[in-house]
Amino acid sequence: MPTYKLTYFDFDGGRGEPVRIAFHAAGIAFEDHRISFEEFMQTRDGMRFRCSPTLEIDGVEVTQSNGMLRYVGKMAGLYPEDALQALYCDEAMGAVEDLLHQVVATFGLEGDELKAAREQLADGWMTTFVEGFGQLLERGGGKYIADQRLTVADLKVYMQVKSLRSGTLDHVPTDLVDRLAPGLVEHQARIASDPVVTAYYASRTQAG
Repeated sequence: MPTYKLTYFDFDGGRGEPVRIAFHAAGIAFEDHRISFEEFMQTRDGMRFRCSPTLEIDGVEVTQSNGMLRYVGKMAGLYPEDALQALYCDEAMGAVEDLLHQVVATFGLEGDELKAAREQLADGWMTTFVEGFGQLLERGGGKYIADQRLTVADLKVYMQVKSLRSGTLDHVPTDLVDRLAPGLVEHQARIASDPVVTAYYASRTQAG
């Protein structure tokens, strides 16, 4: 059995969290190496593509969260075997990354500059992507993104919707998702209560 080390920020969300959940769902032990933003900034210049998360498999490092998620998701049975459903899954995960690139571009801004950038983002690309996520959910039947069941795409979209509705992004209305794609609100609740997800967080509580 290979050894796995996932390095990502020390919070329950973002790009790394779906990978953590998938590892747990697969019953695969991994080192959950959590770092602060300060630690990341100190080491990023030596990292391939200067990005996080990273995954070491037997000491060999790989990057790109969607690739990791597909890899671990297959072992966990959370990635479709059907080619078309896999494509639907990949589309959703890629779209989340596209939105995240827009959001990350506003990090580091302050004051009026941050407010203007976030308001423009909320009225522009964020609206486009939230509506698009809602359409992907409808295409999947209204409950899941693809394959009529929980997949890694649901985990990825869930994390993004949870973030948008949490108020952690200043100047982004917390009711944006509720107004534009109410089906995603139900989807968030459905994924949060899924046994795969609840079991992971129960294990985190026990470990703590």
